Amino acid sequence: MDDNGSEPRVLATDKALELIREIQQDHPDILFHQSGGCCDGSSPMCYPANEFMIGDNDVKLGEIGGVPVYIGGSQFEAWKHTQLIIDVVPGRGGMFSLDNGREKRFLTRSRLFGGGEACAIPDISRSPSQ
Repeated sequence: MDDNGSEPRVLATDKALELIREIQQDHPDILFHQSGGCCDGSSPMCYPANEFMIGDNDVKLGEIGGVPVYIGGSQFEAWKHTQLIIDVVPGRGGMFSLDNGREKRFLTRSRLFGGGEACAIPDISRSPSQ
């Protein structure tokens, strides 16, 4: 449960938290973005925080390992009843993602909220930086 007593919108596996810590040795301030574009697919992209501009329509889902996770507004509309689980699998990361070249990559898995679970829907009327 999160601070609001609801299920968190985003979680990370132990493997994902381990890879986050590995990346933070080279890039201490990072963020994730899940756009759902044709090239990104189910791979959340990991960027240096100062090199990625959060868009007006992006929604902050929460944080994993102290790292913020955003999703594009239209993608959020499609996935708003879904909990995202950031995991790691063997392979190469996205070309611009910080997991690239590490022979393992982040992957988004998901599960539907259901059974009366409370889930906080972010207020997308505010800027994600607020």
